[in-house]
Amino acid sequence: MRSLYEAYQLGTAVRNELNGSDVVTTFENLDHSIDAIEDGYSAWHPAPLSFRAMVFSFVFMEITGDSYAKFSRRLTRQPELATILGFSRVPDESAFSRAWRNRFDDTVQEYIQTAAHFVVKEVHDFDIPAPEVRPKAEIADESPVEEDLVKDNSFSKDKIVQMTRLARDHAFGHFDSGRASNASYEDTQFFELQTFMGMVRCGTAQGATRFQYRRGEEYGPHGDTHLRAVKQFDPEELVNCFNESTDHLLSVIASEASFRRPVTAAIDITTIPYYGDVKEMQMVSGTKDRDGRAFKFATLSIIGQNIPLVLAVEPVRESSEWDDNPSNQIHRTVRRLVRRAKEHVPIETVLCDREFDSIQVFQTLSNLDVNYLIPKRVSSSEQDVLEQMEEDGQEVAVESASVHVESGSHPMRLLYVPSTSGEGTAVFATNLRVGPEEAESFCQRYSRRWQIESEYKSIKGDFLAKTSSKDYRVRLFYFVFAVLLYNIWRLTDFLLKAGVGGEMDYAPVLTAGECVELVASGLIPHD
Repeated sequence: MRSLYEAYQLGTAVRNELNGSDVVTTFENLDHSIDAIEDGYSAWHPAPLSFRAMVFSFVFMEITGDSYAKFSRRLTRQPELATILGFSRVPDESAFSRAWRNRFDDTVQEYIQTAAHFVVKEVHDFDIPAPEVRPKAEIADESPVEEDLVKDNSFSKDKIVQMTRLARDHAFGHFDSGRASNASYEDTQFFELQTFMGMVRCGTAQGATRFQYRRGEEYGPHGDTHLRAVKQFDPEELVNCFNESTDHLLSVIASEASFRRPVTAAIDITTIPYYGDVKEMQMVSGTKDRDGRAFKFATLSIIGQNIPLVLAVEPVRESSEWDDNPSNQIHRTVRRLVRRAKEHVPIETVLCDREFDSIQVFQTLSNLDVNYLIPKRVSSSEQDVLEQMEEDGQEVAVESASVHVESGSHPMRLLYVPSTSGEGTAVFATNLRVGPEEAESFCQRYSRRWQIESEYKSIKGDFLAKTSSKDYRVRLFYFVFAVLLYNIWRLTDFLLKAGVGGEMDYAPVLTAGECVELVASGLIPHD
């Protein structure tokens, strides 16, 4: 609602400026924030184009009816418009296409269309002189900007329900709280409540009450009963249960030719904010914000042109001033994740961010016989190379290096390539033999990591139930369960696409909301 309110505010501001001005001048005088929507790309993502500039560009295109190609040509002919919007360079039409498909979620797309279509209707309803504004008839019943985002009739409701139940049946059977067989509620009833809470984005007490309204007062457990049951799951056993469920989920697609093996994987760490006393809270860690506190979870996910699934989850236990944890050894977390994931699929390449820039991580991955591509922090030795490159007028360089630690050694390469942000040079470490002529194209693989940020956004936004509990067991269960629901969604989407043939792509045909509602409504098998 906040985003829609701000969208109408933006539309009103444009409408008021348009009265007597052309569209370009209107945007030049526009001073409007976009605080209610979020960039789909993370801070490290190689997207040099301003998020605000891209949003305003799409509003402009929706108002005028410009295609991506036409608008790009307009920016080339009118460089002052590119400056007004906030671009450092003129994007081509493919940049706009990627932004709509990959950078903008449903909320941002709705925001853009709401603001722009309000302007178009106001211009024509009140005869505001603005000849560049498209006809009102063009936006009356218009589908999204991307012409190919059309509902595919191949995916019938029955087919979707069938696939969702198939995925669900391979996921939840391995979770066992260890409660007595004569307990009032079966484990599956707690799973159904947990799914429902993730679907409606509420806390335990409110979720349990609303769930009882839905299924009957005697059917579902109360909120405090639910939390007690959740705490019965041993943290280590919970991760093992997730591992077994992942194995069974993957067994469903083992025979599908469109599932590519080996896979490219990404390892990352996500945080769940924690507010409260940290005394004796061994699983609470500090964050980049000096005063921030959070539970941290590491994941390994399949990325690239494949079915995006989370293959492994690992709680992160760091040393902090309030506990006696051993010093941080992130390579051990990496080892556990990769070993667990390799039980399911062969891994070709692992991508990590700078948080994993350490010789121990490099050697760990080499010992596990996987390739790696990891951006490096620039130290004095790398700075010397950068200065020499600038002096020689080089854009690309490859330096040989080697890793020597207690657990082994191996040769590596440091790749110096132009930053995709358009500013400076990026430095990557890899254990592959990459030459200068192929270094830049090889490092472009790293851009696939944007998918993991989209993944975390979906896990937290579509599947993670709210809780104010400070108990680590509750937090771990909620996160693992949300990841499991995410995997069910992605598996269901994959099976639907595989069932009708055609090219696989990252964009789902089944929304997360649709999937989680199906799971919540059908988790308990019918008699």
